[in-house]
Amino acid sequence: MNPLTTNVKVLVVGCGNMGASHAQAYQMLEGFEICGIVSTGKSKEVLNEKLGGGYALFSDYAEALAVTQPDAVCISTYPDTHETFAIMALEQGCHVFIEKPLADTVEGSERVVEAARIAGKKVVVGYILRHHPSWEKFVEIAQDMGKPLVMRMNLNQQSHGQMWTVHRNLMKSLSPIVDCGVHYIDVMCQMTRSKPVQVSAIGARLTDDIPATNYNYGQLQIRFEDGSVGWYEAGWGPMMSETAFFVKDVIGPKGCVSIVAKEAGGAGKSDNVDSHTKTESLRVHKADLNENDEFVYQDEWINLTDEPDHQELCNREQRYFLRSIQEDLDLTDHLQDAVNSLRVAFACDESVRTGQVVLLP
Repeated sequence: MNPLTTNVKVLVVGCGNMGASHAQAYQMLEGFEICGIVSTGKSKEVLNEKLGGGYALFSDYAEALAVTQPDAVCISTYPDTHETFAIMALEQGCHVFIEKPLADTVEGSERVVEAARIAGKKVVVGYILRHHPSWEKFVEIAQDMGKPLVMRMNLNQQSHGQMWTVHRNLMKSLSPIVDCGVHYIDVMCQMTRSKPVQVSAIGARLTDDIPATNYNYGQLQIRFEDGSVGWYEAGWGPMMSETAFFVKDVIGPKGCVSIVAKEAGGAGKSDNVDSHTKTESLRVHKADLNENDEFVYQDEWINLTDEPDHQELCNREQRYFLRSIQEDLDLTDHLQDAVNSLRVAFACDESVRTGQVVLLP
């Protein structure tokens, strides 16, 4: 395949929320061509119809790889399949777009990275916040607040219906603070540009509807080498508060910056996927005081005009994936960041299970 003149043939594996959105991006964007859709259930038929029909459908991933001979594979399945599916694709000479986390173990994520190196193929991990201009601005402003930073973030989801089914299935292999936490740990690492050195975490099992070995609420704390600290909590399930899911603050010696999602953070929005990335506006506060210890500056509101919805964010992720293939981008740092954020998340999971502070090497 000449990537500059020929469409990248993509096999779409997994047809849930993310898989369906990525498939729509592939259909919409120049440079991609869907060559097949894979799922074990009926979701492939639903997605095929949504896309207008006509795509080859498969229930078996290995068969789909052999029959379609894709240039790339998009993996949006449950995390316990990520490592195996990614390595199978890479060994067949395919580029890979894979939803986070890269694998369901740190060692597995390292094996995927090594397989990509051996194959000489691109692996892009679905860190969707890296493609959101408002979150990029949030990180940029946070970096100007001085050191150390105090970072406060959460994403509790009052899930029910189909989303509760999705969350229950996710918790067969991962906890919420691992599956969701990698996003926000990655953001914290971008903000501090410092090494995480210590984590502690707590968790609670609030339902018998999940494996006895897992928990559906967790809260983690990270200490960084530069003295910065970060806090994140995630909870899934019908018992979660719908008013306590949107906290995004960063505080430093010079002031603070907060994401204020007045609409997206309202009642009934916690299980809406668009609300998870919605920013609407940033509130920037400066700590400067005058001789009377009164604030010198009024808070600044940055109302962002480029506010992509969930589908457009997936489109942007796939444009980046295409560019990584066509321009032979060096993804070494991208993959190392994905492995590192997963390593920190699993250290937090270890802290929940042992009740101990975990030191990071």
